[in-house]
Amino acid sequence: MALVDEVKAFETTLGIEPTATLTYSSREQPSLSMLWLWLQRVGTLALRRPIDIRMAIGFYADKERIPLERVYKVEGYSVYYRQGNEFADQRAVTTVGFAEEDVVRRVKVIIHEDLHGDRNFDLPWEIEESIVTPVGSLAAVEFFRRKGDDENLRHARAALDDERALSQELAAVAARAEKIFAAEPVDEAKKKILSILSDYPIYQRDFQRQMRGQNSATVLEAKLSHDLAYYRHFDAIARLSEQAADLKQLIDQLKRFPRDASVEAGEAYLRQLSLDNSPATH
Repeated sequence: MALVDEVKAFETTLGIEPTATLTYSSREQPSLSMLWLWLQRVGTLALRRPIDIRMAIGFYADKERIPLERVYKVEGYSVYYRQGNEFADQRAVTTVGFAEEDVVRRVKVIIHEDLHGDRNFDLPWEIEESIVTPVGSLAAVEFFRRKGDDENLRHARAALDDERALSQELAAVAARAEKIFAAEPVDEAKKKILSILSDYPIYQRDFQRQMRGQNSATVLEAKLSHDLAYYRHFDAIARLSEQAADLKQLIDQLKRFPRDASVEAGEAYLRQLSLDNSPATH
């Protein structure tokens, strides 16, 4: 809880407005966990539009007390699910499970969920996640840099580099998958796409880590579409952070992200920011 307070105080120095998320512990308030489900029509990816169906179910118990064994096949859809105790809502409390996570992840999560506060970003889900995810990782690096915590700064930077590489590999996988789905029957296409994941070891490792008993073939389209929502702009925003005067300036610029932007318009906005922040314009 002391770390939560410290991180939220740090957020204000970057122009991030803290929220009530995670400000209470599970000793003070009942735990609420979430089950998130994403569904994507078989043979398709949410490359240029929102994922087909997403939903969340809340349980007044830590996720560890509700182990989900499986989701049965939904005809016509690929299904991916996650469970979590941390989410952007004042009812999300700090649990023992979260306190046992490594400190770099804890800092990233606290910042990530606060960034979702409407006074920070109020965008469609798939756009907001693509901004909040890299900003949270960048802010975690800055947090440890200011603390002078060299060991965790090194870990936070390594995690950032890993996520950038994941973002790059995911973009390549999605581009190839789209072509394969267009050229092959769905079942054969799924097999081929799963086979090419070995060409992208960082993304493959992450893909497999998050399966937790889910079937790769039935989860494929939904998982790729889910990951695109989180990592579509990760590498581009990380590059922008290297050009901007400081992280606070970049966050201010990203807060002006067009509310109704399409994927293409959003990418155009980031390209314009890159031009605005390039050394030639200074």
